[in-house]
Amino acid sequence: MQRDTAATVHAYYATFREGGARFDKARLLDVLHPDVLFEAPLVGQRRGAEALAVGVERFAKSVTSFRSIQELAVGTEMAVLYECVLTVPAGTHRFAEFFRVEAGRITELRLLFDATEYRKLT
Repeated sequence: MQRDTAATVHAYYATFREGGARFDKARLLDVLHPDVLFEAPLVGQRRGAEALAVGVERFAKSVTSFRSIQELAVGTEMAVLYECVLTVPAGTHRFAEFFRVEAGRITELRLLFDATEYRKLT
């Protein structure tokens, strides 16, 4: 059975929202298209599910809580605004992600956030 857009995005978040100890790489790769296009402030544009999974796993290790603020799904696209409490960089951070889903897999993911604290770490 093919997942709809919202179910696919929710499955993506389920792979990491409970933190690194519960990170589920196999489930993540199941919802990502192998040639997914990913874009974010610190990395620019990248392609590939394996590369994205490495970044998501690193992020998951820092997550101590996750709270969805608002979601909007229209057809094959979905936008999510959420907050996470992170250990690195420490504090509460707000993120917006924009997804395109085709055939039950994420084909594009664009992440927006204030990268100020992250830049201090590099």
